Amino acid sequence: MSGLRVPGGLAGTAALLLAGFVLDWRLGLLLAFWLGAWLLNSGLAATGGKGAARYLVPAIFGLAVLGLWEMAVRLYGISGVILPAPSAIGARIAASVPILWVDFVQTFLKGALSGYAIGCGAAVLVAIAIDRSPFLQRGLLPVGNFVAALPIVGIAPIMVMWFGFDWHSKAAVVVIMVFFPVLVNTVAGLAASERMQRDLMATWGASYWQALFKLRLPAAMPFIFNGLKIASTLALIGAIVAEFFGSPIKGMGFRITAEIGRLGLDMIWAEIAVAALAGSAFYGAVALIERAVTFWHPSQRH
Repeated sequence: MSGLRVPGGLAGTAALLLAGFVLDWRLGLLLAFWLGAWLLNSGLAATGGKGAARYLVPAIFGLAVLGLWEMAVRLYGISGVILPAPSAIGARIAASVPILWVDFVQTFLKGALSGYAIGCGAAVLVAIAIDRSPFLQRGLLPVGNFVAALPIVGIAPIMVMWFGFDWHSKAAVVVIMVFFPVLVNTVAGLAASERMQRDLMATWGASYWQALFKLRLPAAMPFIFNGLKIASTLALIGAIVAEFFGSPIKGMGFRITAEIGRLGLDMIWAEIAVAALAGSAFYGAVALIERAVTFWHPSQRH
C-alpha cells in the first residue's frame, strides 16, 4: 500500500476521488477508504519501520483489504454464493469452531506436520550422505530433481491407494513435496563453508564428523532454514490437495470438496482462513527458530 503513487500529490488525490464519485458514488467511497489507509500507512512507513510502526504497517494493510472487501460486497450487493463478506466468514468461523478444529487436527497436525518432520529430517540425512559420496552427488540429485517435478495431482491418488484414506497418505504426499527443497538447500549449505576453514579443521586433525558438526552444519544453517521455510508453505498445501483425492469425513480438503457441492462458500472461505493462519503461524515459528539458531548470520542483524 505504501508503494502506491498518486500523480500530482494532493491535487492528484482529489482528482482521483472526484473521478471515482463521478463514475459511481460507491467506487468513490472505496477509493476514499483506500487512499485514507494509504496516507496513514505512508506516514508510518516514513518513520523507517521502527518500533510499533514495523507491525502497524502490515496490520493496517491487511485491515484495509478486509475493509475494502466488506464495503464492496455490501455496496454492490454481491451474493454470498459468489463472494461472502469477511463478516459472514467470521460468523461462520465462530459458529463452526468444533468442525474447524477437527479438520485442523486431521490436516495440519497429523498430515502436514508429520510429513514435514519426516520429509525434512530425511532430506538432511540424505544430504549428509550425498556430501560423503561423489557417486550419490551424481546419481541421487538428478533423481531427486525428477521426483520434485512430478505433479502433486498425479502423486496424491497413488499415495491414497498405497497408504489408505487416513492421514498417512497425506503425510506421504507432504514428504515428497518438502524433501527436495530441503535436500538441495542442505547440500548447498554443506558446501558453503570456506576452504580455509576446512583446511584449518584438517590441520587440527578433526575427523569428518567433527568438522561436520562443529563447522559445516552451523555454516549450512541459513541454507537449511531457507529450505525449511519453503517446505513449511508447501506442507499444508500438499496435505489439503491430497485430501481432494480421498479422505475420511474430516479434514480441510474434504470439507472444501463437500461444501463446493452445497455452495457453502462461507465455510470454504472459513477453511481457507484457518489454513492461511495456520500456514503463516507455522512459517513464523520456523523463522523464529531460525533467528535463535543463526543469530550470528548477517541476515539476522537488523
